[in-house]
Order: sequence, then C-alpha cells, then structure tokens
Amino acid sequence: MSKDISIKEIHHIELFVSNAKQSAYFYRKAFGFSQLAYSGLETGNRNSASYVLSQGNIRLVLTTPLHSRNWIGGHIRKHGDGVFDIAFHVDDVDYCFNEAIRRGAKSAVEPYNLEDADGIVRRAAIQTYGETIHSLISTNDYNGNFLPHFKEQILVEESIGLTSIDHVVGNVNVGQMDKWANFYSKVFGFKNIIHFTDQDISTKYSALMSKVMENDNGRIKFPINEPAQGLKKSQIEEYLEFYEGEGVQHIALLTDDIVDTISKFRERGIDFLHVPDTYYDTLESRVGPIEEDISSIRKLGILVDRDDEGYLLQLFSKPTQDRPTLFYEIIQRQGSKGFGQGNFQALFESIEREQSLRGNL
Repeated sequence: MSKDISIKEIHHIELFVSNAKQSAYFYRKAFGFSQLAYSGLETGNRNSASYVLSQGNIRLVLTTPLHSRNWIGGHIRKHGDGVFDIAFHVDDVDYCFNEAIRRGAKSAVEPYNLEDADGIVRRAAIQTYGETIHSLISTNDYNGNFLPHFKEQILVEESIGLTSIDHVVGNVNVGQMDKWANFYSKVFGFKNIIHFTDQDISTKYSALMSKVMENDNGRIKFPINEPAQGLKKSQIEEYLEFYEGEGVQHIALLTDDIVDTISKFRERGIDFLHVPDTYYDTLESRVGPIEEDISSIRKLGILVDRDDEGYLLQLFSKPTQDRPTLFYEIIQRQGSKGFGQGNFQALFESIEREQSLRGNL
C-alpha cells in the first residue's frame, strides 16, 4: 500500500507578469512586501527576470520574459498577469511526483536538481486546472535564502501585517468543479471540507458553486469555483472570459490585525470592493459582539461573519491589473474556519456593481 503524499505547505506562488521590475515595486510599496532575492541577466539568467518578495510566511515570485522567444510571453499575451505556479514544499520530490502521476496527474516537469554553492534543491511539477502548475520542491539539502541561481537582494519595506496564505481560489469552467475537486482528493488526499451550491452563492442576476479542498495538515485550502446558471454573466464567467481560460481567481492573505492592515492599504491607494453603508446598520445584531471597533470596521468597509467556532473579518481588493482577473482577499480569523458565507450576498452585489461599470454584467 502506497503512503500518502505529504505536503508541508505552500513554498511560494509564482506570477507571470509583463514587467516584473514595476510589479515588484508595486507589491513592495503598496502591499508591504520586502524583496528577498533576484534572478536575471546579472545572475546569468538570459531568458527571464524574477523578483522574490516576502512578508511573514508569504513568498511571491514575479517573473517576466526577457525576449520574445521565451514561452512565458505567450502565457502573458493570452492570460495577462496572473498565477502560474502554486509551489508545494515536500520532503521527497521523487516519491510525491511518481505517486501523483500514478494517481492520474499529468507531468509538467520531470524531477531534476537545482544546485549552487548553497546546496541542492530537488524539483518537479505537475499540471492542474488551466495552465497552472504545482511545483514540488524539497529544500532539505539547501541553505540559501530561496532557491539556487537566485542572488540575495534584500530591500526591506515596512510590513503591513500580512502573515501567511489562507487559501487560493481557482475558477474553472462549467461542469469542471467536481473533476478538479476529485483531482485534489485522488492525487493529493485533500478533503472536501465545504460545498457551496448555487443556492448559497447567488443574487437575482448571477450564481456560482464552490467546493473547498484542504490538505491533511490544514495549511492548504483550495476553493474551486464554477459558474452556475443565472440571468446575467457571473463573476466567474467574467474571469474566464478575460483570463481566457481556467486559473487562479484570488489569493487570500491572513493578518492578525485587519483594521491596521486595511488602513495601511488604503493609505497606499489600494482599491477595495465597496459595500453599502446599510450593511453595518444590522452588523452587531447579525454577528454579535466582536473585539474590533465597529466604527473603524464601518469606516474601512470591512466585512464580518460568524459561525459556530467564532468570527472572521475580510475584505476583497479590486483586480490588481487592468483585466478583471486576479485579486486579493485580506482576512483575519477570530476562531472561524469558514469563508464568510453570511457576506456572500453583500459581496456578490458589490462585485456585480463593478461588473456593470465594466460593461460585463
């Protein structure tokens, strides 16, 4: 009997972007990420440039092609800026890769070694929805600050309190949610912890369905969304149209103090979805007492939801590029392990207002 594929955590998330230098500046100055490492012409990389950004336990890699012959450029022309790789930290790359293939996964990159003066990293990758991949990375024999062939290049910024990745949401085509939920269950042993139907997530205009998959140690959560039948175009359909395929819709980032974090985001000019002020008129009667100051929550437009285990606070950014595709969720958990189901109605209506302004509803 084969042993389970054990994934420790998300090692990093790599985004392909059209101008990594400018994107890195944006994430540093607006999101409070510090720069950790760099790969490019100065490090002997003749094909692409990558900037590694870090805050808390979050690591983002921003990669751009250096010439038109690089296949990354084709990915960006089709999808725009977006997530390419959700990389997993594992102990045994070869076992995890071979077992994943045996269970039905498709290979993206066969296992190989990356090596420099700081040691050896073993790496492979498999395909998931759309053109997204999961790298499998072992750093057991490596002492560098990121990966081989990256030069340490530290630019320290003031953190805005982001601590870790809470979940990563994928948007897939109609009828594909169960396929990909089953993929994570069969290949990686993830469990379906929540299933939202179109009755749970809908307005009079649009709807979606979602299954939340979680790994065995609870550190990785992947909601998978598909559009449902509605009177008008849903947010998932808008994403699929403009991303030109399936892919990562949003990345949820944890904070221990969402009031402070969102205050700093807003000071730096980041736009968030707007919820009508009437949402707060009944907030205390809906969610009960919370530790945070209600007036600050209202002023900043933060959403609150409660379940049997506690409550959470959350807010969603507008897309961080011109295409209405990738965006970010900022979330603070006060016991709740949910995803803000009580906010779905207000959230959807807010998203639909933005879609209408774009002419995409």
